[in-house]
Amino acid sequence: MIHKTKGIVIRTVKYGETSVIVSIYTALFGIQTYIVNGVRTSSKKGSGKANLFQPAAILDLVVYHNELKNIQRLKEFRWGYLYQYLFFDVIKNSVALFMIELLQKTLKQPEPNPDLFHFIEDAFVHLDTSDETVVANYSLFFALHLSGFYGFRFSDTYSSNNNILDLQEGEFIHEQPTHSYFLEGDYSYITSQLLRVMQPHELKDIKLNKEARRVLLQAYQKFYGLHLQDFGTMKTLPVLQEVLG
Repeated sequence: MIHKTKGIVIRTVKYGETSVIVSIYTALFGIQTYIVNGVRTSSKKGSGKANLFQPAAILDLVVYHNELKNIQRLKEFRWGYLYQYLFFDVIKNSVALFMIELLQKTLKQPEPNPDLFHFIEDAFVHLDTSDETVVANYSLFFALHLSGFYGFRFSDTYSSNNNILDLQEGEFIHEQPTHSYFLEGDYSYITSQLLRVMQPHELKDIKLNKEARRVLLQAYQKFYGLHLQDFGTMKTLPVLQEVLG
């Protein structure tokens, strides 16, 4: 069967002399693997086509889909959204690669989730067009809000009494837990503010320094690790922390 769908490139691996195998998160079928032939040739026909399969690329696709096959094929592909800055701006690209790695670690089931797809697509488009004050906090915003689609988002019950964030339970509590996975003080409060951000442009109102972002990103990585088996550590995190300054 042939279908039209939008897709976001998650991972690309070279295959053979001229081909690639691509993991794409699609609006219609969730995460899928496609083999794409002839896009790495230097010929006029293949020239430039490999650029469409950079991680974070948003594509309009015509796909062959067979539920019984693990690897599908693409009939047609073209840009669904052409980034202005994301592939070339060092800071935006570092944030995008962090987002991609988070998606690589969390998108496992080949099931459609239209709300999740639109959230991810919207997040990359906004990242491309946002100013530096928004971009600085973008990875925090994305990590917090993405978790809600997997069923373990923090419940925003922060108050002067419930001001300690239990990373294991995913909620704000009034006294330190017996384990060491928690945030308190400013870090707990900032997380509650980030949870209330509904649109990326609101991130400019949250003023953070390098150390605060470092602590929060490490904590959110631990939060994912506590709730998702084999999550491990993120390779893009040290790079992102260095670039954000």
